[in-house]
Parts: sequence; structure tokens; C-alpha cells
Amino acid sequence: MVDQPKDLKPRTKAFALRVIRMYSKLAKGDAVAQVLGKQVLRSGTSVGTNYCEASRGRSKAEFVSKINNFLKEIGETEYWLELLVESGCVKAKRMTELLDETRQLNAILTTISKRSKSSF
Repeated sequence: MVDQPKDLKPRTKAFALRVIRMYSKLAKGDAVAQVLGKQVLRSGTSVGTNYCEASRGRSKAEFVSKINNFLKEIGETEYWLELLVESGCVKAKRMTELLDETRQLNAILTTISKRSKSSF
């Protein structure tokens, strides 16, 4: 198995909690914000579970498969966060840190995925 950063489990959990807090602050009467927010809530909270599943993978192939699920969800989360900003539902300044963390997690897991695949 590939060495995994030790801080990713708590980091992905903290990320999910940040997504939950962001969603809870969206305007309740704004239908667009609620639809986009529910999408980011779903994908953003599944990031951590996919990482946990990957870290418990029984084989390298299972690990790589779960990491790819993680990458799919983190990419989707980034997309929904960007739509919240670009649609005007959330000010860009308020989303900067969350988008930055999304991109950092994506970069970290992309590297892990590439290293895992190359060691087959």
C-alpha cells in the first residue's frame, strides 16, 4: 500500500464540517442557493468517507478505486462551490478558504493516486 499522510482523516472530517457550516448559512429563501448547497453538502461530506474507505482498502486495486471515488467527489465539490460563487449566491471572499482547501485536498489525493497507480 502507498504511504498516506497521517492528517488526512481529521482533515477530511474538518472539511466536511466546514461544508456543513457553509450550507447552514445559505439563504433559506433562495431556491438556487438551496439546490446548489444541497449538491455541495452531499459531495463535500462524502469526501471523508471515501478517504476512510480507501485507507481501509484490502488491496492496492481497491485502494486506487476508492481514491478515484474521492477525486470524483472533491472535483464535484469544487464545481458546486464555484457555481455558488459565480451565481452570486455567496460572495467570492467568503468562499476563498473553502475553495482553497478543496483544491489542496484534490492535489494531495491526485498525487497519492498517481503514485499508487505507478507502483502496480
